[in-house]
Amino acid sequence: MKLGTLKQGGRDGTLIVVSRDLRRAVRADGIAPTLQAALDSWEGLSPRLAALYDRLNDGSAGGAFALDPAALAAPLPRAYQWADGSAYVVHVELVRKARGVEMPPSFWTDPLMYQGGSDSFIGPRDAIEARDEAHGIDFEAELAVLTDDLPMGITPEAARGHIKLVTLLNDVSLRNLIPAELAKGFGFFHGKPATAFAPVAVTPDELGPAWNGARLDRPVISTLNGVEFGHPNAATDLTFDFGQLIAHAATTRHLEAGTVVGSGTVANRDAAVGCSCIAERRVRETIDEGKPKTPFMSFGDRIRIEVFDAAGASIFGAIEQEVVRYTPPRLTGGCARLTVGRRS
Repeated sequence: MKLGTLKQGGRDGTLIVVSRDLRRAVRADGIAPTLQAALDSWEGLSPRLAALYDRLNDGSAGGAFALDPAALAAPLPRAYQWADGSAYVVHVELVRKARGVEMPPSFWTDPLMYQGGSDSFIGPRDAIEARDEAHGIDFEAELAVLTDDLPMGITPEAARGHIKLVTLLNDVSLRNLIPAELAKGFGFFHGKPATAFAPVAVTPDELGPAWNGARLDRPVISTLNGVEFGHPNAATDLTFDFGQLIAHAATTRHLEAGTVVGSGTVANRDAAVGCSCIAERRVRETIDEGKPKTPFMSFGDRIRIEVFDAAGASIFGAIEQEVVRYTPPRLTGGCARLTVGRRS
């Protein structure tokens, strides 16, 4: 089944079930008010959601309406935990090669992972808000999974059974802020603004033979300002699958239902398939030509990220975002007037 969240009902939105062709939807708040609530009680509620999904697809569900992606928040508008890995070590290898830095052998056996900001995910049509183009605005096309509760020390094999939903995301990065942050030895913060998600998250059975239980064998297509930027396959050159990434995240802690684990930028060794972020293209340009020539994103630039099944149908729907200059809220009586929930 395919699940999404309407920008209604407060910060966590309202859960909807979305048709397989992504054209229609029906509110599911009679079963669970939010996706987090559904994940909290997945074993008991998912069969009811699946039955509603079947009715929606066969045309018998009452209250169905046309789906407008602009009306959607991220499937999970905020999460208790967002752990982003770097499953495509070829991507890391390229970056270090361009810097003339040798890569430690442990990178091939021990996943890289950081804990990102999960209090404010944004929807598939929400703008990429930035204060300054000089920050080096970049997109990163990734896949992610959402889990139920997991115990500490779980094995990769057992972790695969806890993957309840799969989705697509844009892990926006401010490249020119990241080096100084990493130089402090304490990880990302300012260099990682709000992450955007596809219209829907899908249960693994929707992926058919392209899903082996822990990886998706489909190209991830990124289009910048109407021109394809890359289409690397998410199963090719994958060093760590989602079972391994989840197990790594749970090495010393329990993971709660609604944990989001990302793959990191999808990357292939073959340069002909292009890239899933500007930074990687710039690295390849540096290696091949001595210096980068592709600029980072500017205000007005538009990025589209999408994955299609073998029949050419969109699986998660498209992420379509424009980079805009952030305008601070107006102050009234000394206090900023803020709106509950994410911008549209």
